[in-house]
Amino acid sequence: MTQPARRLSEPRLVVATHNKGKLAEIGFLVAPFGIETVSAGALGLPEPDETETTFEGNARLKAVAAATASGLPALADDSGLAVDALDGAPGIYSARWAGPDKDFARAMRNVEEKLQAAGAVTPEARRAKFVAALCLAWPDGHIETFVGEVHGTLVWPPRGERGFGYDPMFLPDGHDRTFGEMSSEEKHGLDADGGGLSHRARAFRLFADACLKA
Repeated sequence: MTQPARRLSEPRLVVATHNKGKLAEIGFLVAPFGIETVSAGALGLPEPDETETTFEGNARLKAVAAATASGLPALADDSGLAVDALDGAPGIYSARWAGPDKDFARAMRNVEEKLQAAGAVTPEARRAKFVAALCLAWPDGHIETFVGEVHGTLVWPPRGERGFGYDPMFLPDGHDRTFGEMSSEEKHGLDADGGGLSHRARAFRLFADACLKA
């Protein structure tokens, strides 16, 4: 029998990231629930090595490390871009493709060069998805994990200066603007099916339904 998810009752939550863009997105999503967020970076917590082979595994690793070190519940996200023509790459290595200086303009060029080398020049050949795994961990070791995906097509050149990471080259299905051209409200808002548009919003909706709503 499936056990019910544990509800988050604490008013303060550690967001296990040093990425300002990711912190801003998660802060935007939890704000309506009256939860105060603090980043792992602001607490001086080190970033653990991401040694797992899945988004879920790396999210769990980061959440558990932050919860254990801070004594507070911690929410971690592991997310990335999976490109069909590149056999799912960059996948869990999406951030690493940007290098130590987090140069995502370079990372997007890298993706584009590999797509060109693979002959992926039509929209049908440039299919991709964003995947986000959210893990909520408590200091006592209890964890909850949620996964969201959004499918789309990669465009070139990149369009828009909003969002972060690979957003400017990702055109979600059913839309004529990239994530880089959308506001936070548009990117994380509801689609026609009642789910969040972005991968992170879709994972967050599952998390909120299970752990935030009475």
